[in-house]
Amino acid sequence: MAVSEGRFFLPGPTEVRPEILEAQARPMIPHRGREFQALMADLQAGLKDVFRTARPVVVSTSSATGLMEAAIRNSGTGRVLALVNGAFSERFAEIAEACGRQVTRMAVPWGEAHDPDAVAALVTDRAYGAVALVHSETSTGALNPVAEIAAAVRERSDALVLVDSVTGVGGAELHADAWGLDFVLTGSHKALALPPGLAFGVASERMLERAATTPGRGVYFDLVAFAGNLAKMQTPNTPALTLMYALREQLGRIGAEGMEVRWARHLAMAERTWRWVGDTASRTGLDFQVLAPEGSRSPTVTAVRVPMGVDPVAVVAAMGERGWVLGGGYGEVKGTTFRIGHMGDHTLAGLEALLDELGGVLAGVVGG
Repeated sequence: MAVSEGRFFLPGPTEVRPEILEAQARPMIPHRGREFQALMADLQAGLKDVFRTARPVVVSTSSATGLMEAAIRNSGTGRVLALVNGAFSERFAEIAEACGRQVTRMAVPWGEAHDPDAVAALVTDRAYGAVALVHSETSTGALNPVAEIAAAVRERSDALVLVDSVTGVGGAELHADAWGLDFVLTGSHKALALPPGLAFGVASERMLERAATTPGRGVYFDLVAFAGNLAKMQTPNTPALTLMYALREQLGRIGAEGMEVRWARHLAMAERTWRWVGDTASRTGLDFQVLAPEGSRSPTVTAVRVPMGVDPVAVVAAMGERGWVLGGGYGEVKGTTFRIGHMGDHTLAGLEALLDELGGVLAGVVGG
């Protein structure tokens, strides 16, 4: 069933504006010529603002998982400390193991965020080559204090800080340079509100130095090769031109809005969703909760924990019958949560319409 514009609140892929989709219809150009170099230069200017960096931004024709693998394969050979608090932080750990790295998991309950002091204590006690964590955990709606964790790691170790910000960049405040992140990555299909198929990353100078001496870092995700080509405004492999046309169009819109305004809009939508969950619990007398605790909540996605007797799968299905798309629960919390992806180009007005409809569905489900 086709979904009307403004009703697609899945936490990825997110809704894409028609004019952004239409931008993909431009003719092909040689990807080794001056026209492509001009395109890449335009993209670099916009992406640097999004990431808050002065460094080149990798544009990879892949999903974000590809750059998660790049982060691991280019970060040396030492043990990886994986900060696990949900499905996608666990995926980071599994990727590290699949790439032959020894991994220590530091796990907290799903929905919670990591404590920088606890991370600091662990990196002090043991030698790690890298610390891998997720900024905004899409499966739970938890937001890790990335800046504080990165600072704690840098003070006590030379471990590289590798950050998956797939549902962070473009919606949650992030400063790649000021926070001292060695590699931070995202995908096109989340808060940037683009079609799937591109991934973006920023590597620090010491990340590239480590990569240059890392054996077996592969070919497709070799960050040294990306850096060398970016110096010429090119890519090491054939780029997805049509997606890059869409990216240029969307970066223009993002720049016109301004990153601070964009972050504030996402936070306003998140806070409205959190209030709605509390209001729903009060109205029904049932234990509806935001899964992530206050102070550790993502501005881009909320996982709503339902009370016993309420089937989250039925809630998502009922909304689908009304022409709205929500996300089901994921991983360990699949049977107890549903998720609202309030990110990308959604607005408070559009979110209010969704929450009104969702309130009606829940009233029918709980009989209140």
